[in-house]
Parts: sequence; C-alpha cells; structure tokens
Amino acid sequence: MRNRRTPELSSSEITPESVFLNRRRLLAAGLGAAGLSAAGSAVPSASPMVGSTPGLSPGEELTPEDIVTSYNNFYEFGMDKDDPARYAHELTTDPWSVEVAGECAKPGEYAFEDIVSGFVPEERIYRFRCVEAWSMVVPWQGVPLRRILERFEPSGNARYVEFTTLYRPSEMRGQRSLFSSIDWPYVEGLRMDEAYHPLSLMAVGVYGKPLPNQNGAPWRLVVPWKYGFKSIKSIVKIRFARRQPKTTWQLQAPQEYGFYANVNPDVSHPRWSQASERRLPSSLFEPNRIPTLPFNGYGAEVAQLYQGMDLRRDF
Repeated sequence: MRNRRTPELSSSEITPESVFLNRRRLLAAGLGAAGLSAAGSAVPSASPMVGSTPGLSPGEELTPEDIVTSYNNFYEFGMDKDDPARYAHELTTDPWSVEVAGECAKPGEYAFEDIVSGFVPEERIYRFRCVEAWSMVVPWQGVPLRRILERFEPSGNARYVEFTTLYRPSEMRGQRSLFSSIDWPYVEGLRMDEAYHPLSLMAVGVYGKPLPNQNGAPWRLVVPWKYGFKSIKSIVKIRFARRQPKTTWQLQAPQEYGFYANVNPDVSHPRWSQASERRLPSSLFEPNRIPTLPFNGYGAEVAQLYQGMDLRRDF
C-alpha cells in the first residue's frame, strides 16, 4: 500500500482548515483573485488583450469561453470535438489523488488538495495551437509547473518528467470504445528544463473558474509553445525519469508525432501543412486563417532550450 503524503510546507503556506475542507471553494477563491488583471479589473471574455503577456500581439482577442469549453480533443471521452463536453460530466473528479514516483526524494500518493494548497493561481493568457492546425487564445489560471515539481525534490538523476492521465473506462467512455486504437492510459513527458521553464503551467482553471471536466479537471498541463497534445489532461501520476519517456502519440504514430512537438510552421505534418492555422472562432465563410509562428510565438522565451538541435529531426 502507498502512503498518502503531504508535501512539507512552511507555516506561511498552510491553508486554514475551514478553507481546505472544500476544494471547490478553495479553487474558486483562488481563481477569483487570479481572474483579475494587473490593473485590478476583470478580463472580459472576448476583449482585445494589451500589456506584456508573453508572445501575444496587441489586438489579439480571447477565444470565447463557450468555444474553449465545447471544442476539445480529449479522446478518453470520444473522437469528435464535442464528445468531451457531451460526456465528461460522467467523470468523478473529487476525491482525486496523484502518484509521484521515480527520481525524487518524496515519492508517494498525494491528495490533489495537498499538492495545490498554499498556491494562489496565476492568470496566464496563452495561445493554444493544436496539431490539427486550429488554435485558440485561452485565459488559464494555474501554478507554474516548476513550483509543483519542486515540492517533490527531484534528484540530479531526473532528466525528464512523465505525466499520466486517469484510466477509468467506467467513466471515460472513449477508453472502452472498440474503435479506439490508443493504448491507454495517455502518457506525455517533458525534459526537466522544459518543465522548469517559466511558461510551463499546471492549470486548475480557465476563464476564472475551476477547470470543467472536458478541459482536463481537476488539473492539466499547459505548455504553450508546443502542439496541444503535449498539454496532458486529468493527471494522476508524475514520474521523474532518467530516460526519455515513451509517450502515447509518439508510440501510436512516430512518423507524425515526435517527443518535442514544438510548433514549427516549417515542418509539415505528413497529411497537412503546419504553415497556417485556423484561429477560432471561424467558419466556412470566415475561416480566420492566420500564419503559424515558430514556437507558437514564444520563440524569444524558449528557443534557447533547443540550441544546436535539428528541429526537423527532433520534431
């Protein structure tokens, strides 16, 4: 049996018991604070964005909330874009536990609340680019991934971090589908320097609200310079590893999906170009197609991570 453990916290980080007892209330309180702009006013759901948000241009607009929460890839609930919103209510997300394993000082099984307690979610407005060449601009709320991982004290042998999604076919109908060829559970990974980069986020909310199930409740990864399949949802395991993890899509179709999955308009998918994208909302008559930017527009922040690498080979 695994012991449920609590990361060691300083006294200033300890959440009062009256607040801790209700995770939804805790997150809502934190998200209420995070949903404010630096000027202290709420961010409208479809307004032009200004300021110093990394990678965004003045005048780019947030994708409307109803699109962000209804147009998803989450194959655990089905292959169609509207399947997650239709079926994800069947998933139970409370209680939620997370196994931590591998090259770290504090492995064990932790309650989700224990991992996120003490953090006030930050708002990060990021471009989100899918490998299928559609994109959004999303106001996430979450905790820098580095701050989460440091709680478990990874050792010097940890060169990668692997994440695993929940496997629960009784509530995730896509996992029991006869038409799915995916080897569940879903697995993704990052190099440690990628995971520790300031842009890497563990999101617990979107649009100032706790994450809906279809968006990866209760928490999911967001790595904005990579294609969306790297941003794994509904995480139940974190493993620190010496060797590069074997990730789901890399195993499923290695000629199409590499480990790094950095957004690159110069490297086409075998079945379509990546040179442009369809920014949502869009329609047949107003396709809203725009050029794709290297590293999804975050090159100034992350390009140094890949100096000396051939990004056509290490795609």
